[in-house]
Amino acid sequence: MKMKAKTHSLKESTSLNILGLLIKGTLIALCISLVLVLVFAFLLKFTNIPDSAIFPVNQVIKGVSVFLGVFLSLRKSKELGLVSGLLIGFIYTILAFLVFSALSGSFTFDITLLTDVVFGAVIGAICGIICVNIKKSSN
Repeated sequence: MKMKAKTHSLKESTSLNILGLLIKGTLIALCISLVLVLVFAFLLKFTNIPDSAIFPVNQVIKGVSVFLGVFLSLRKSKELGLVSGLLIGFIYTILAFLVFSALSGSFTFDITLLTDVVFGAVIGAICGIICVNIKKSSN
């Protein structure tokens, strides 16, 4: 009887830990994205960067944000890198869409949103796999 309670408690603890990592990674990615978009907007205002550079730079900002969010949240984790990274990338992309759409005042649902969600999830999954499989130098 005590063994079942201990196992159940361990599963709840693991689930809460994973949820915490997902929230942490998503919020880190979102904060990094907000900062990088502000820096890029500042550069656009005071330099002659062509409009054709906006889309590629935004994609790089999203990729870097997901990568850093996953890396910083999963660097001490040893399991579920693929799933955790994929979920962080997915959730980040949806939240970033909502935040930036609210800031711009327009919500546009089109194929670009779908490709962004897939892009974010794939980058997150790849980074998650890398993060949990990196040999820890302290071990």
